[in-house]
Amino acid sequence: MQLIVVSGRSGSGKTIALRVLEDLGFYCVDNLPISLLPTLVHAVMDRFESIAVSVDVRNLPENPDDLVESLDFLPKKIKPAILFIDSEESVLLRRFGETRRLHPLSRKELPLVDALKMEHQLLEPLMERATWRIDSTDLSLHQLSEQVTERVLGKAEKKLIIVFQSFGFKHGVPKDVDFVFDARILPNPHWQPELKSLTGKDKDVQHFFQQQPLVTKFIHQIETFLATWLPHFQRSNRSYLTIAVGCTGGQHRSVYIAEQLAGRFNEQYGVQVRHRELGA
Repeated sequence: MQLIVVSGRSGSGKTIALRVLEDLGFYCVDNLPISLLPTLVHAVMDRFESIAVSVDVRNLPENPDDLVESLDFLPKKIKPAILFIDSEESVLLRRFGETRRLHPLSRKELPLVDALKMEHQLLEPLMERATWRIDSTDLSLHQLSEQVTERVLGKAEKKLIIVFQSFGFKHGVPKDVDFVFDARILPNPHWQPELKSLTGKDKDVQHFFQQQPLVTKFIHQIETFLATWLPHFQRSNRSYLTIAVGCTGGQHRSVYIAEQLAGRFNEQYGVQVRHRELGA
């Protein structure tokens, strides 16, 4: 039986994640006190193959140690996966302001900012054991739903899904990444007037990079590194891995390299390519 515990701070997207899991065929229970999780599992494990339970700050045990112990009391053949969703505090504050909802920990003497910080502290034991962490700060509802689906299906099919993501360092490093490679040391077509307005997906820019030995060496060495270690991630039951390549603006070098790496691994793994600064 597959069991997923969905948790995270209020306003981060737990409800959306649970709805996605329900659409994937999970038997879903919202806001279950985690101390009752073993009882629920014993009651329904013969009827359902996949269960998802949402746990938030409203139904945590008083003793933080009991939070993890509740998971340890499950039948030995059931190893729960934990999906933890969070977001930057500024975004959570904005979301609460837009919906005018009351935070579960909000009291007259506890401002929303303090409630969010306390919530983070109370949920930390679950966050530390999380199988997947998703930062929903910059995600639309569709993108969040897509990421939840990708992670869960990758684990169900025991297939490692690899996302190659390009980005620009001047816009900040992506939060949900496992590896970051810095391509800013490579020749930059930005300084070629005829290439400046193009991207790493255009043939003229690709031709430029194909003539650069440093670029070829950079890609080859990353490919060798990944070819060595990806099988180990897959054997450790990892289902989702994000590999980010960054350059200054996220238009040329990082885009080209992400595309090249994706092409070299797409026959062995489930490969996806995302170009953050291109909106693709």
